[in-house]
Amino acid sequence: MSTNKITFLLNWEATPYHIPIFLAQTKGYFKREGLDVAILEPSNPSDVTELIGSGKVDMGLKAMVHTLAAKARGFPVTSIGSLLDEPFTGVCYLESSGITTDFQSLKGKRIGYVGEFGKIQIDELTKHYGMTPDDYTAVRCGMNVAKYILEGSIDCGIGIECIQQVEMEEALKKQGKNPNEAKMLRIDKLAELGCCCFCTILYIANDKFIAENPEKIRAFLKAIKSATDFVLANPQQAWEEYGNFKPQMTSELNKKKFERCFAYFSDSLYNVHRDWNKVNNYGKRLEILPEDYKPNYTNEYLSWPEPKEVENPTKAQELMLKHQEECKACGGCRRLVLTGV
Repeated sequence: MSTNKITFLLNWEATPYHIPIFLAQTKGYFKREGLDVAILEPSNPSDVTELIGSGKVDMGLKAMVHTLAAKARGFPVTSIGSLLDEPFTGVCYLESSGITTDFQSLKGKRIGYVGEFGKIQIDELTKHYGMTPDDYTAVRCGMNVAKYILEGSIDCGIGIECIQQVEMEEALKKQGKNPNEAKMLRIDKLAELGCCCFCTILYIANDKFIAENPEKIRAFLKAIKSATDFVLANPQQAWEEYGNFKPQMTSELNKKKFERCFAYFSDSLYNVHRDWNKVNNYGKRLEILPEDYKPNYTNEYLSWPEPKEVENPTKAQELMLKHQEECKACGGCRRLVLTGV
């Protein structure tokens, strides 16, 4: 039985930053481009690259470090664009846990992680700071890192600023506590990477599907660009429309997450060459990529001009940190202007 339907697998259950994909569906942008897209949610986020790489699913979303590792392990996937650029990622914790800005304060702690590569990152950091993996207890939490921290099952865990840290902050508010007690040790700072791009969320596709359907890939990205443009120009309307389709998005917590994700949305969808080079080298440092590995991404199917990369990415990260702190304090959907950076 043949079908023209494209299958698209999210990197986990529907969340605020998935809004461009769902609005491309509900606003008819996929249909306008002649596409019939089935949006799927995984029961286990660790399955995504394997399902896409094996050809069981055509396309989907995954973080950059996972996308690189997937192809190195024999799952033929390639990034065709960016959804979320460089969200701050790190070890989330509560100030009351006894953890400080010194990484060695994690000694003897229970550290949660989502999937395999989270543990690899923590193990590598322990070596970097004169410790060993035996100096902490690893706990695989899936997407429940914030929940496990709040209930005391773990002392800290890997998460991203616009999702898990927001969950912790809002839970503290409900308890009448100071949300600033939710802290993060950023992995880019700890590992001296100069970027947070290893957790950039990408649009990826099966290599065979790309080769056999180049026009569908172009059409898909064109529809996603239209949806992204709409979200960035009309955030309140876009959020309301998303909530109409996905009622679980209407919670105050999810709205806060959306506001904190807003600055990270890639407006061009382009893969950033410098980021790919950095994460490719980081993957080799983590020993998940061979020394001769070439990054598996392409901008070939994006049909609009490629923006110029910022000249000072370190300064851009500093400005983004300040921007996100302002968003945390004041709320609202706001973008960071990087003109001249």
